[in-house]
Amino acid sequence: TPNQAGIGGFLPLSVGENSVWFLDALVNANFADRSNYSSIVDTTVAGTTISTSTRLGYRWLNEDRSWMYGLNVGYDSRPMNTGYADSGVEVEDGYAFYQQIGLNLEANSNKWSLNAYGLIPLGETTKELNWIYNGGALQTYGLDAGYMVTPTLKASLGGYYQKGDYNKCKARDEVDNVGLRARISYRIANGLVAGINASYDDSFDARVSADVKYRFSGSSASNRAVNLNPTINALTASPKNRDVRVHDQHLQDLSRPILFDSLFSPCNW
Repeated sequence: TPNQAGIGGFLPLSVGENSVWFLDALVNANFADRSNYSSIVDTTVAGTTISTSTRLGYRWLNEDRSWMYGLNVGYDSRPMNTGYADSGVEVEDGYAFYQQIGLNLEANSNKWSLNAYGLIPLGETTKELNWIYNGGALQTYGLDAGYMVTPTLKASLGGYYQKGDYNKCKARDEVDNVGLRARISYRIANGLVAGINASYDDSFDARVSADVKYRFSGSSASNRAVNLNPTINALTASPKNRDVRVHDQHLQDLSRPILFDSLFSPCNW
């Protein structure tokens, strides 16, 4: 989900000596794709929509506070306006609404971080975007491992499995594969982090993106010291992997003739 800007908040619900129950809420404004570049493969994303994400979770430190462990679960929504197809097929504008349940398991030390996650679409996972394309929310399961190269530079590498449920038929471009992704992030100042992301899989090919995030917090010396400790800071970090991932499905190969007896096949229309 490129081209978005948002704001979120972390609310501690119950704080113990070495643990915290929390609620994290996020709202994003999602903008249009760049001209002739579809973020969901063929159909361009249009207009501005508002997506939401919430996570309820529990985190705790081990006895010597060298590791933080956590789990969280929540609900994500993604309304999506769609426009023309970058493949050259003329289509009308469309609209779709997707939703999912997100699960995360995490572990962090001063040097290492591990995050296992699952994104599970809810309800009708496939929506008609226009007369030639459907769009399907993807089941995604992955694991990321990160390492603090320096106190301000972090590198991570992960793998994921993604699958689309297109309901009507086995499409020629149905998603069912694995991918790799990497990230490098740099803490520019207290609370300000910039990152570069790269991924590759057979459905989306190679993707590169960049992001900038700023976390508002207290400015006391003690707060600054806490923010420099990755393990303690992880107690109140915003959970990751919260976007509803969508891939469109080409219902008919227009380079081939359409047979009369296949005109009404659900795999073609």
